[in-house]
Amino acid sequence: MASVGGMPRVGLIEDHRLVALGVIEVLGGGGFHVEVAATVRDLLDRGGEFALAILDLRLADGSSVSDNVSALRAAGIPVLVLTSGESADLVREAARSDVLGIVRKSRPEGEIRAAVSDAIAGKPVASVDWAAALDADPQLADAGLSPREREVLALYAAGEKAQAVAAEMGISTPTVANYITRIRHKYAAVGRPAPTKVDLYRRAAEDRLLSPWE
Repeated sequence: MASVGGMPRVGLIEDHRLVALGVIEVLGGGGFHVEVAATVRDLLDRGGEFALAILDLRLADGSSVSDNVSALRAAGIPVLVLTSGESADLVREAARSDVLGIVRKSRPEGEIRAAVSDAIAGKPVASVDWAAALDADPQLADAGLSPREREVLALYAAGEKAQAVAAEMGISTPTVANYITRIRHKYAAVGRPAPTKVDLYRRAAEDRLLSPWE
């Protein structure tokens, strides 16, 4: 893991100084090394590895959310969005991008620290804000999963191994693997690819097959 002094190295892309200072205070107490940059390019130009990038959606350089996420992901940096949420369009754009989650700046400090820890561990960060953005997004095409496929996906995406899914559903492990293959094909066919388990989690969350939004 990218770290400084044993603490995960986190890049904060935020061009409001007071907000940045607040985030540094919240995360610094949680054992994170936070470096602030006003733009994604500024952060990437520093070089070295980052365990996570925390991205504000509206930046003064006029850059787009999708372009910023793409640039960070191309550099191998996972992305967590931290936003005030005032623009529904930007939140929906973020929800369609390759981010691990969307968290409001107004959430409790402990919840923000937990979200950062989960994102650094590579876990999708479910939140009410992400769910609301997905609910309101007309671009999420229905993959047409059968009830049985939805059941398999809900169990598998929630973290169960194929063997455990098979035991719970009373089917064989190869049958579970076949279901997962068909599910991936169906999502890919409607422009919502899910090549990894994290992607399957995203699709299950988008289609409200999980219940992590409390």
